Amino acid sequence: MLKRLLQRMTMTDWFPRVGPKIIPRMDRAVHWLTRGKGLTSDLMIPTMLLTTTGRKSGQPRSTPLACLPEDDGGFLVVGSNFGRESHPAWSGNLLAHPRALVHFRGKDIPVTATLLTGEARAEAWPRLLKLWPVFDHYTARSGRDLRVFRLSP
Repeated sequence: MLKRLLQRMTMTDWFPRVGPKIIPRMDRAVHWLTRGKGLTSDLMIPTMLLTTTGRKSGQPRSTPLACLPEDDGGFLVVGSNFGRESHPAWSGNLLAHPRALVHFRGKDIPVTATLLTGEARAEAWPRLLKLWPVFDHYTARSGRDLRVFRLSP
């Protein structure tokens, strides 16, 4: 029920302005308080902390993200940016520097990112919508194709 309520809330017009300021901060605080064992969003949807290398700064950048864990130990992530018009910075970082670090449920996993296109993206998209149906709404609201990455260990 909480997941459905949150999904409805994320589809409102005000959420793209407020959500990005609140949700990541809450996730980072819980991550710190639990010594890396939890994230607030993980109560409703699998969530990771992704650390990329800044494409301009070269510095590490950490972002909490919804993810779809895969059987091979990898993950799928979507650059939804809460349905805003621009791609999220972390997705640009992965395009420039595909090697990253995932912190998922207490474990650090070095990964390599691959941007999914064509058939690979089409195969992954229905599974991502099953995880978080709001991605379709974010696509319509943003007016762009959301970037989908596979993060392979």
